[in-house]
Amino acid sequence: MLAVAAAAVLVQSGCLYGFAGGGLPRELRTVAVLPFDNLTPVPDVQRELFEALRKAMQDRLNLRDAPADRADVLVTGTIKEYEVDLPVGVAADPRQATSARRKLQLVVDFEIVNQRTGESLQTKTGARREAQYAEGAELRGRREAIEQLVNELIDDMLSQW
Repeated sequence: MLAVAAAAVLVQSGCLYGFAGGGLPRELRTVAVLPFDNLTPVPDVQRELFEALRKAMQDRLNLRDAPADRADVLVTGTIKEYEVDLPVGVAADPRQATSARRKLQLVVDFEIVNQRTGESLQTKTGARREAQYAEGAELRGRREAIEQLVNELIDDMLSQW
């Protein structure tokens, strides 16, 4: 009976416990992710990186899309390198379905700016990600490299606040 009374008092007084931190400052609510300049001959890399970064900004940082001139946060960058079919190894067993592994490298420069203050929230030059893939499965490797890159970027932003 005493436990029920204590619980009722707590519920009526309201819970004062809460979480803080782990996100961007409250005044940053909108984002514009611009398509990165692409210095590689592969146009799909630009589109896939743009889509993954935009989705992560919305889902993990709770930022809404906005036009570049009105966004609180602006994300820009350059895709510097995209190398594919770098050999990793060949299987000696002819019964194995995959006879060779390949590796790709993705190198990106990016900057994230608080447009309200002009302050750079994050800048990275030469962010390099590698991914291995089975021969003929470059798309899977590219998606993995992009996912790693985007996750690191978002995790770094979250760790700052």
